Amino acid sequence: MSSAEAGRFFCTAGRGLEPFLAREVRARLGATEVDCVSGKVFFRAAVGPGELRQLRSGERLFLLLKKHSPLPVSGNRGKMLREIKSLVIEEPKYWLDIISVWRKLHGHKGKTDDGSQENTLALKRKSEEETNTASKRQKTEQVRAIVSEECQVGAGETCEAPDRMSGQECWIERRNSSEFPSRGSGEHPAANEELSFSFRVSCRCSGAIARILTSQEVGRAIGTALVKQCGWRADLRDPDLEIFVHLNDIHSVVGIPLFRLPLANREYIRTAGLRSTVAWAMASLAEIRAGALVLDPMCGLGTILLEAAKEWPEACYWGADISDSQLEGADGNIRTAGFMDKIELLKASVKALPLPSESFDSVISDIPFGKKFKTTSDAQLLPDILQEMERVLRVGGTLVLLLSQELHRHVDGLTRCAEGASADGDGGAAPSMDGDLSSLAQGGGEPIISRYFGSLLPEAVYAISLGKTDAFIHKYRKVSAAGSSRTGTGSCPSTGTLPGTGSSGLKELES
Repeated sequence: MSSAEAGRFFCTAGRGLEPFLAREVRARLGATEVDCVSGKVFFRAAVGPGELRQLRSGERLFLLLKKHSPLPVSGNRGKMLREIKSLVIEEPKYWLDIISVWRKLHGHKGKTDDGSQENTLALKRKSEEETNTASKRQKTEQVRAIVSEECQVGAGETCEAPDRMSGQECWIERRNSSEFPSRGSGEHPAANEELSFSFRVSCRCSGAIARILTSQEVGRAIGTALVKQCGWRADLRDPDLEIFVHLNDIHSVVGIPLFRLPLANREYIRTAGLRSTVAWAMASLAEIRAGALVLDPMCGLGTILLEAAKEWPEACYWGADISDSQLEGADGNIRTAGFMDKIELLKASVKALPLPSESFDSVISDIPFGKKFKTTSDAQLLPDILQEMERVLRVGGTLVLLLSQELHRHVDGLTRCAEGASADGDGGAAPSMDGDLSSLAQGGGEPIISRYFGSLLPEAVYAISLGKTDAFIHKYRKVSAAGSSRTGTGSCPSTGTLPGTGSSGLKELES
């Protein structure tokens, strides 16, 4: 695809990962017209499917058909459905052009302009014939057949296709293609190819419009219109084409997924741990270069190491964990990915790593949290954990951590002065934890950062979502040898940037 044929795309992303995805499409694809909104990044790029598949921080990738402002919401449901159909459904020529672009991206042979024009006329003739000759009963049966049994849900609910989608999307299906009006033998042969095209509609409504119309109603209206105008047949389970429609209070978007599986599904990971997109985002902040030594001292199933090794294969990686089962899972993932020569595993406690001081260029870690981990005890261990990570990190190296909200508040306390402490060390007992102004100082007036975290300078904090859980990615840089900056003077270092606005981000990707 040449620059003149640059396509318009959008990619979904987990909340908080939009800045990572925006930087990635610029660096990796040379994308232009990059626009970030909540959960999506829109861009234009002259690339093929091979390059698009390389995106690591996105979820699902779409060819963009329409991007409009939010549809007006009124009490007239019929009027709203007509406006939605007019947004999606245009002249057959429009859909033929879209299908042509989609086929080129997938390596299919595109049709000539003359052929497209002939198909357009054939589709128009068919639409007119159906309108004039189809009986009322046939039309009613078409509408009923559009929605599969799986999509029969009550008002205000969404519908779900088994094993294929989330509960927020609604698919339409044509179970039996014989229910469509038969085609005349005199139709144009080229048109027949287009008329046999199968499709399904994925519709998601949120915000004000969801209080008036359900995803099922919108999907049925769009699907019925496409059947009538284009002569396509709807197929839930194995369609040629999927049409995605998302209507909310921010925008109205129509697109076609380029790949059946999300980009976040990594074929080289056998047992999933941390979300791959989050692991990649963390690795992208670590500034990994050829020949670097990278450590994950609480590696779990090794997802961060796998994402880093896949993207930056010329570095060397080490993973440590105290759990035999986690190390066994990590070893299985490493063997599946074929990275046995790139990633070394060892059993060790993060509080006492059997590794030389200042030996690693980057340290990346997902500090465990959740129901199976006790946040209170983890927080009490944080100074020891961070001090050991600081010890093995070289001067100039980077530390990247994934923390829960609670652990984020504790670590934030480590980067601030003990509240009320005096510079001469006569500040009394440490204050209790109190949000972002808290401290973990244990007696005395010495700043806690000077005691435990003195050589690490905070650079960025990113607020992200892990589904039902919110978390934070912290980035630090080691600016001096451990202990050399522990002056006890009571001065406070910078606390970095606000969540989501970090000044340090994705570097140019290495090939």
